[in-house]
Amino acid sequence: MKQLLQHARTGEITVEEVPAPQLLPGCVLVRVAASVVSAGTERASAEFARKSLLDKARSRPDLVREVIGKIQRDGIASAMQAVRSRLDQPQTPGYSSAGTVVAVGEGVTDLRPGDRVACAGAGFAVHAEIACIPRLLVAPIPVHSIAVEVSFDEAAFATLGAVALHGVRSAEAKLGDQVAVIGLGLIGQLTVQLLKAAGCRVLGMDIDPLRASLARELGADAVASSASGFRDLCLEFSGGAGADCVLITAETSSSDPVNLAGAIARDRAIVVAVGTVGLDIERKAYYEKELDFRISRSYGPGRYDSAYEQKGRDYPIGYVRWTETRNMESFLQLVADAKVNVGPLITHRFGIEDAQRAYELIAGKSRESFLGVVLQYEAGEDLQTLTLVKTAAGGIQTASSGRVSVGLLGSGLFATSTLVPALKASANTTLVSVCAATGSHAQHAAQKFGFRVCTTDESQLINDSAINAVVIATRNHLHCRQALAALAAGKHVFCEKPLCLNENELRSIVRAKSSGRQALMVGFNRRFAPMIAQMKSFLAPITEPLTFHYRINAGHLPPDHWLNDREQGGGRILGEVCHFVDLLMFLASSPIIEVEGRAPSDSGRYAGGNVLASLRFANGSEGTISYLANGDRAFSKERIEVFGGGAVAVLDDFRRLELVRDGRKQTVRSRWRQDKGHAAEWAAFAQSVQKGDEAPIRFEDIVCSTQATLRLDESVTTGQRLTVDTAAFLGRAQRSQNVSASLNANLDANLNG
Repeated sequence: MKQLLQHARTGEITVEEVPAPQLLPGCVLVRVAASVVSAGTERASAEFARKSLLDKARSRPDLVREVIGKIQRDGIASAMQAVRSRLDQPQTPGYSSAGTVVAVGEGVTDLRPGDRVACAGAGFAVHAEIACIPRLLVAPIPVHSIAVEVSFDEAAFATLGAVALHGVRSAEAKLGDQVAVIGLGLIGQLTVQLLKAAGCRVLGMDIDPLRASLARELGADAVASSASGFRDLCLEFSGGAGADCVLITAETSSSDPVNLAGAIARDRAIVVAVGTVGLDIERKAYYEKELDFRISRSYGPGRYDSAYEQKGRDYPIGYVRWTETRNMESFLQLVADAKVNVGPLITHRFGIEDAQRAYELIAGKSRESFLGVVLQYEAGEDLQTLTLVKTAAGGIQTASSGRVSVGLLGSGLFATSTLVPALKASANTTLVSVCAATGSHAQHAAQKFGFRVCTTDESQLINDSAINAVVIATRNHLHCRQALAALAAGKHVFCEKPLCLNENELRSIVRAKSSGRQALMVGFNRRFAPMIAQMKSFLAPITEPLTFHYRINAGHLPPDHWLNDREQGGGRILGEVCHFVDLLMFLASSPIIEVEGRAPSDSGRYAGGNVLASLRFANGSEGTISYLANGDRAFSKERIEVFGGGAVAVLDDFRRLELVRDGRKQTVRSRWRQDKGHAAEWAAFAQSVQKGDEAPIRFEDIVCSTQATLRLDESVTTGQRLTVDTAAFLGRAQRSQNVSASLNANLDANLNG
């Protein structure tokens, strides 16, 4: 399918063939008919992307501080690689569109294929022929209208209409109020019409006389094109009192609009900033009139709440009457009832293949006046043919003999910045296919690294005969299901940590692994880091139990980060602490037999992020893990201290290793780059696949560290010290597999008999 992409490094706009997106639970697939190009948001994004790296740094000092901190922690080479990876990832502009539902996901019961809908949301309602939209970012287009049938071009303005409508609601404009609107672009023109529909007297102002004139034609009671003229107009219409409320719908870095609003507002009026304007407020007018200044947040309640937008958890109508979804629905009904006229706002229409011309227009390159710019899409190919795209590298029919032919599930930042470069550097690895939920991500990874196929259909990848190894780098809740599917298809599996999120999933994987001969590997890369190998060798002669202290300065994550989501990420213990549990088990050369964990009480912003863990190993070794979210990210992230046998080993951030024995100290340093073992990890796995050997990490060790992490998570919740008996767990799982096989055999015999 065709999709518009914006390249973050240069700002270049291209229209490219990418796979259609996956249909996700709680979402609908929409064949887009029209989308609106936002002159404000999308032009600003394009202008930022076109800036030089130095100018980008000047405009975003917060990001510069992050890069400097990463250089200090990880080395300049690692930091620059991370920056390049972010700049390489293409952006997907667009947030307001309309089209026809072609498929509905699990949990969606009130929409059907064929329904006409409007769509919202940056990253969702993108400029593409097919879009996957969460249910609460979709609004049905009215089908029974007393006035007009709403076209797709008009419905594509529903998101902008919801923005304007939420601004009006934030201003508490009432029947008979005199309302001033500063800025008569798209949002301003819609705001004028909504206020007139609510029975208000509306005064509009824009420095462009043509826009001011259009607002007058669309219902404004009076308009002006200068600040002084508008001030006089507001005082004249209000008998000298001033406007009851002021909506600022302009788009400018200047603070002039917000200070003009203070000058024209009446005593104790409400001023609402809907557009992005400067906020250097002159205190005098706002203080003397005791004005109520508000900022209207996008489309309304629900915006930026992942539980609402992505998980479909609606707010009860009795408590939140006007959510962003209900604002969209209300706007569409106003259009259907001919209370709002969108047609005159559309000044340009372009086919998606000519989208570059639309961006040249909003960037001012054509020096042509514009207002509403709509991209239109023709009905394209059948959906099933749009989920796979072959790249210039072509395709192969079967897995190459003697090579590891990779199919990659997931192409997020970690995969593209760290994992795939390690795969590509391996001489015995062929990159065959990459699959992601979003077609643009899959296509970008394919082009950047030379995958022969990009797709959004994971079953196509898993069952591809050209692939003999599936690499899983998706979100944590998908790992078990995808690993089971790949094992069932006879593929070797490399799964990024964690392997699964509960013991039932782990039991399923044990049963699947016991019935096949494929290699199964989990991405515990730290085992393969060069400095860990040196530490392990240094500790090898010690026969007495060891004591470990592992401190991780993990840093704070926002509460709505996907890793904190128990359904998707499993939480930080399952998603991250598993790494450190496995590494200590590797260094101890002994299975874990007991775990205890607790989360220090904290009701503040770090609540739930701090974990203190205690591990006991079968050989008597003991380990503690302090996983902390309440530190400063500028400080080193990881420090491991090992004591035993009259020796000490200390590793700081995989850049400095100290080995001390008999009064002699050996220090190893890595100045430019961390090496956490990703390349060596993949090389070891690829070699095992080629030779038909077991994976470099024994399956029993994978099960042990995974079970120990699951028990640690449980211990934090229950406050109990819990045992880990991997041998018993494996035995129960395999006995269950044998019983299931026996029952199936008996059933087959009875049926055949």
